[in-house]
Amino acid sequence: MATTSTPPVEHRPTASQITLRVNGAAHRLTVDHRTTVLDALREHLGLIGAKKGCDHGQCGACTVLIDGHRINSCLTLAVAADGAQITTVEGLSDGEQPHPLQRAFLDHDGFQCGYCTPGQLCSAIGVLAEAADGHPSHVTPLPGTGSGAPPPGSPVPLTSSEIRERMSGNLCRCGAYTNIVDAIEEVAP
Repeated sequence: MATTSTPPVEHRPTASQITLRVNGAAHRLTVDHRTTVLDALREHLGLIGAKKGCDHGQCGACTVLIDGHRINSCLTLAVAADGAQITTVEGLSDGEQPHPLQRAFLDHDGFQCGYCTPGQLCSAIGVLAEAADGHPSHVTPLPGTGSGAPPPGSPVPLTSSEIRERMSGNLCRCGAYTNIVDAIEEVAP
């Protein structure tokens, strides 16, 4: 009877050391390559503001900012965020002073159960930055259409329809959308 030899199995590392810079502090972690930013924040760093809602990038409860851009942290691998600046809801306030959006959410009752609020806040900060940088949305009038479109690259005015479109990836089961839009409008330039 002939024997066959099995080729040697190549063992590749399944974990890496990374540095996550979260809310201004550097954290050196060893994470499995499959660990998401959300799981690293919650399970390794104890930052539980970002929530695991759908775990499929469809609800926005896990939204955080990476290098100033909003992302679904449940879909982003922690190894891909190595060295990046991450801002979570815990890092929005200035000590005891809430971020202006946090204050506006309180003033306009932009939350009910509060589960989605951390993702809503981080997403809203991303919306303000995107509009200020001139990034159009699907409802931004096109230049040359005579509809009052902003010149390319100039700030996009955040109307209620702009805010609704830009925040459409963040779901609120309680239905506080009108109050969330009012809060963002108050802070928008």
